[in-house]
Amino acid sequence: MHNVTPLQRKLFPLLYLPSRLYAMAMRLRRQWYESGALTSYKPERPTISIGNICWGGTGKTPLTEWIVQWAINEGLTPAVLTRGYKSIPPELPYLVHEQSTAREAGDEPLLLAKSCPEAHVVVDPQRARAAKWIAKHHNPDLYLLDDGFQHLGIERHLDLVLLRPQDLTEDWNRVIPSGPWREGEEALTRTAAFLIKAPQDDFQALEPFCQEFLAQYKAPVFPFTFSPKGLTRLDRSESARGFGDEPYLLVSGVGEHEQVQRTAEELLGHPPIKHLRFDDHYNYQEDDWKFIREKADLANAERVLCTGKDAVKLVQFNPYNLWTFDHTLDFGPGLFTNHSFPDWWRATWPLL
Repeated sequence: MHNVTPLQRKLFPLLYLPSRLYAMAMRLRRQWYESGALTSYKPERPTISIGNICWGGTGKTPLTEWIVQWAINEGLTPAVLTRGYKSIPPELPYLVHEQSTAREAGDEPLLLAKSCPEAHVVVDPQRARAAKWIAKHHNPDLYLLDDGFQHLGIERHLDLVLLRPQDLTEDWNRVIPSGPWREGEEALTRTAAFLIKAPQDDFQALEPFCQEFLAQYKAPVFPFTFSPKGLTRLDRSESARGFGDEPYLLVSGVGEHEQVQRTAEELLGHPPIKHLRFDDHYNYQEDDWKFIREKADLANAERVLCTGKDAVKLVQFNPYNLWTFDHTLDFGPGLFTNHSFPDWWRATWPLL
């Protein structure tokens, strides 16, 4: 998770000017695309960007999966265009399949391809090239641009922008290098809808900040949560609501370790006997799994629990008694609208 660091706060007077210059450069770049000085590719089908204003995780992958599942249920074939962070694909563009490895596809694209095999998940840092390729070979019904807010080389029909709670408080408009924002606040005028990963009580506490900062953009604001509904053993041989009172070891290679632990405690009713934390998008090796298993055995924890992102990378080691979360995406009532996000989305789709 990228927040304004204590050092950035201390150096803010020195970083303010470089921050404004960076925001100005991004604004100029955006104007060049809008004027046609820089060309962008326009797909023939509806194109939706799912992105954020800041660096770091905001829940883009779960939201992308929700829209993908909605499209499949409607009889549509979606294509997800993604960079594939830290991936080393054998070719570009690279169409991810269920037998791809996390090294080839990246952990999140692989997780999405396994969860939604009917979708086309394409890895390529050049989204326009990926869109042209998938249009030629598979002709999808819609395009989803993963982390696409700043990728203006491909036109979109609407931008969904995900925010963190701190983006509305201490991090507001703190652009690189003084903070985690990738563009200045004026970029948010492109937004069709904002989404904030926050429980309803936390979202209500944010409403004054939404009124102060977001009302000017005339876009609805929707809260959502990524809630655990159960556990599945990685070999799919067993599902469970919990582990009873038995100890378990927790593994996470994500940007929000504390959130993963809170999720585990909420579902299981007690904390892990030990929590091993790895860097976000960590590339696990066989020695890492041996280390994890050794720590679990020393703690008398028969079961190891991890996130889906970790599971798609650990599965190659034929892990014993490795479990992962089953999640559901829940949406709360929106702000500046009478709809929840699913209702808003269903009403907006025919207009694209």
